[in-house]
Amino acid sequence: MRYRNRFPAFAEAGHFRQAAQVPGVRELWCPSIGLGTYLGEPDERADRDYVDAISEALASGINLLDTAINYRHQRSERNLGETLAKTIAGKVVRRDEVVVCTKAGYLSFDGNLPPDPRLYFMKEYVEPGILDPRDLAGGSHCIAPRYLMDQIERSRKNLGLETIDVFYLHNPETQLADVSREEFNRRILEAFSALEVLVKEGKIRYYGMATWNAFRVPESARDFIHLEEVCALAKQAVGAEHHFRFVQLPFNLAMPEAFVMNNQAVQAKHMPLLQAAARLGVAVVGSASLYQGRLVHGLPAYVRERLGFKSDGENALQFARSAPGLLTALVGMGQREHVEKNLKPALVPIARADLWESLFQRQA
Repeated sequence: MRYRNRFPAFAEAGHFRQAAQVPGVRELWCPSIGLGTYLGEPDERADRDYVDAISEALASGINLLDTAINYRHQRSERNLGETLAKTIAGKVVRRDEVVVCTKAGYLSFDGNLPPDPRLYFMKEYVEPGILDPRDLAGGSHCIAPRYLMDQIERSRKNLGLETIDVFYLHNPETQLADVSREEFNRRILEAFSALEVLVKEGKIRYYGMATWNAFRVPESARDFIHLEEVCALAKQAVGAEHHFRFVQLPFNLAMPEAFVMNNQAVQAKHMPLLQAAARLGVAVVGSASLYQGRLVHGLPAYVRERLGFKSDGENALQFARSAPGLLTALVGMGQREHVEKNLKPALVPIARADLWESLFQRQA
């Protein structure tokens, strides 16, 4: 609330919102547009640019920051940690005003690509007993408890934080390429049980799944994940007071499945992911709001007519942040100028529901 009150124009326009249906999370005020840190080279120039961008974001009304340990070989986490420490020391923000999200699952390098990646992983993870190669999927993905705990410790150090606000299993559907559904559920249950221990220890606050395909594909797809089943596994791990409270998936003009595809079911009733998440008490964060730059030009004229901005990029962001049930729309912002440009839609209220939904009628 303190952070929100420092930006009255954004607050009046509805830029800050709460996940009112999510137990425990409802006290968090999150921005309609959040900062992502996926893109960019693993070099010092990109490091400097990210520090500038994150500083600008925190000073300008963006208080949800998203990263992952494997992004730019841990550099994105370290850039975020460095900037957060400086802005807190400079009294730009307080720690409890910022929502820091990170992920793990993929094998991660340290700063740079090593000359022999296989040798690096053997010495860094396999020989110390952190990683059992039998737990790998696709040769590069692991959600075994020992590995996740190791990665979270590294993330806490990179970020300079005692507690990570949201920790995601990173693209857990990757596991389904190599293991059965039964084995997948067993691995998820083990991971959730371990994460609940870390919640009790104060190392993470909430956990969830950051996905690419899992919640966007038909139920018949091998990499489909059923949200109700996942919530049941969280309950099995620790009971109704579990901390599985977030999912992340792409949501943009080109990838609207979370709103239009009835691929989820709650109590045997089919519905889209956004509706299912609301019923199950899970907050939804959208990624790839600009589809990695593909939506900043060439949009049909009727999109501009419905959403009201002159630039395609602003219309694409307005579309994403206006989705009913979406807490935050993430945008990769690796430069200060990106922050200034991408915050413009947040100065106006979200799109009228009838105009927003008419985009789907036009597509149909």
